[in-house]
Amino acid sequence: MLVDFNTLPEDSRIWIYQSNRKLSDQEVQEIETEVKNFLEQWAAHGSSLHASYQIKYNRFIILAVDQAVQNVTGCSIDASVVFIQSLEQKYQIDLLDKMNVTFKLGDHIAHKPLIEFKQMAKQKAVSENTIVFNNLVNTIAEWQDFWEVPAKDSWHSRFF
Repeated sequence: MLVDFNTLPEDSRIWIYQSNRKLSDQEVQEIETEVKNFLEQWAAHGSSLHASYQIKYNRFIILAVDQAVQNVTGCSIDASVVFIQSLEQKYQIDLLDKMNVTFKLGDHIAHKPLIEFKQMAKQKAVSENTIVFNNLVNTIAEWQDFWEVPAKDSWHSRFF
């Protein structure tokens, strides 16, 4: 069941998928329609999940579920991964590769393989104050407080 993202409790579980490229406005509109359709039928053991989404910066797809209503199961998580894989194929994007880092360079959002980000840190092209996207957050509360943070405040700190 699709619900308003802003009505979900802070302890709702989230999954963040970052695209390896910026999506066009047209692609975002199409993806929003597909995400809504998926969330309307997303279920765990036959029970509807109270779920929502956000698309941020034309690059991040964030899925959220209120687990107080219905717990997410392995099968329902698998279904979401299959859905995300279908988006990858349709739009020729990479959403599941966790070996990439997305960060802000001024007003620009950059996306680099982890190895390149490490090199940039060594070369001082990025610093511990560079804003990074910590996609390892698990709840809406963590997402609100710890998603866009200086690298020194995330797992990226090990590179400085």
